[in-house]
Amino acid sequence: MGIQHVLIIDDEPDIRELLEITLGRMKLHTHSAASVREAKALLESETFDLCLTDMRLPDGDGIELVEHIQAYHPCLPVAVITAYGSMDTAVQALKSGAFDFVSKPVDLTTLRDLVSSALKLSAPSTTPPLDRTQDTAQDDDHLLGDAPAMRKLKGTIAKLARSQAPVYILGESGSGKERVAQEIHRLGPRAERPFVPVNCGAIPAELMESEFFGHMKGSFTGAVTDKQGLFQAAQGGTLFLDEVAELPLHMQVKLLRAIQERAIKPVGAAREISVDVRILSASHKNLANEVEGGRFRQDLYYRLNVIELKVPSLRERLEDLPRLADHILGRLAERWGEPPRRLSETAASQLAGYHYPGNVRELENILERAATLCDGAVIEAEDLQLPRGAESPNPGQHASRLSLEERLAHEERQVIQEALEAASGDRQQAAQRLGLSPRQLGFRLRRLGLESP
Repeated sequence: MGIQHVLIIDDEPDIRELLEITLGRMKLHTHSAASVREAKALLESETFDLCLTDMRLPDGDGIELVEHIQAYHPCLPVAVITAYGSMDTAVQALKSGAFDFVSKPVDLTTLRDLVSSALKLSAPSTTPPLDRTQDTAQDDDHLLGDAPAMRKLKGTIAKLARSQAPVYILGESGSGKERVAQEIHRLGPRAERPFVPVNCGAIPAELMESEFFGHMKGSFTGAVTDKQGLFQAAQGGTLFLDEVAELPLHMQVKLLRAIQERAIKPVGAAREISVDVRILSASHKNLANEVEGGRFRQDLYYRLNVIELKVPSLRERLEDLPRLADHILGRLAERWGEPPRRLSETAASQLAGYHYPGNVRELENILERAATLCDGAVIEAEDLQLPRGAESPNPGQHASRLSLEERLAHEERQVIQEALEAASGDRQQAAQRLGLSPRQLGFRLRRLGLESP
């Protein structure tokens, strides 16, 4: 790789000199501009791998430059330098398409991390393009589907992977929100660093601070050694906060500070430590409604929801059903060391008419159970054991138009799935949350078609 070029835009000579020296020590070639006009002229005459711009310039502001670069140089990462505490400005820059931001006074370690990440986006890829004829094999751990809703989702993910902006992933239970977060991480400059998922609803409130930020030996009873928290585990990578709406209010305050200051303080530690993580979050709940109801802090909501990404339900992409079913059955066959089962026409037709309140996760459960129960290589309709009256008169029918019996089953499924997710799959704990015995929960899982063999 040849020498990489960085454009620095700041009207303060001292800051320009500091940035030039710092980047020069990173073996980067720098060009400087003191105004929007000078910057635009250099962008037209030279080729750059990264742009660093101050927010306040004599003839404009950094947002204007971010928007100009997005329009005329969309492959050029641009980071903004903001005044200390100007989080609203930083968020506005991220929404406009900035790769990331750094606050004044500029912390040189943070700056070097930012520059290194951004330059990975400009580096030529060493990975050959995917062969679409081998898509099923290549996408084993990625996103399957070519329905219009999925093509749109994949296009948005590719754009979001080029940014460090926090993304809030909204979608129904079982729709694949964690898979989407993994894909944003995989396609971005942090791909070689850890992806750390955490179910916020599964951590006891009294242990949350220690789990997120770590603790020092002796900081509380039982703290017999130093412990690394989730932020440290994700250092340089991505922290995915699933079911973020379940965070108690006291933890929301601490999380907000960690995100804004890019620093954490382990329990019992004397001082904060810097962290470099990208935050992705998700919930099946509507966070705006949670804010309105006083259950979620508005300031944290705005920091997490810089960009909102909606994951389509399976009902919105039924065109992908045959491919998804083949993929799931193939994966089961590989796991069991057997030839893959296939669906009879009647079974395939019944699957196509089902409304999938539990989305792809429910489809996986249905097919795993059916593959276990079927006698031969072909899965028949009766092997699917879909809930009674599950077929929709119209393939595009939504749960809101179902019969009373189906609506009640839909609601019951959602409540049970949420309890299981909050208990990390522990049935006994989920049953306690629901006020049921484990046996009663098992009966309901079988009746609703959620039982895994």
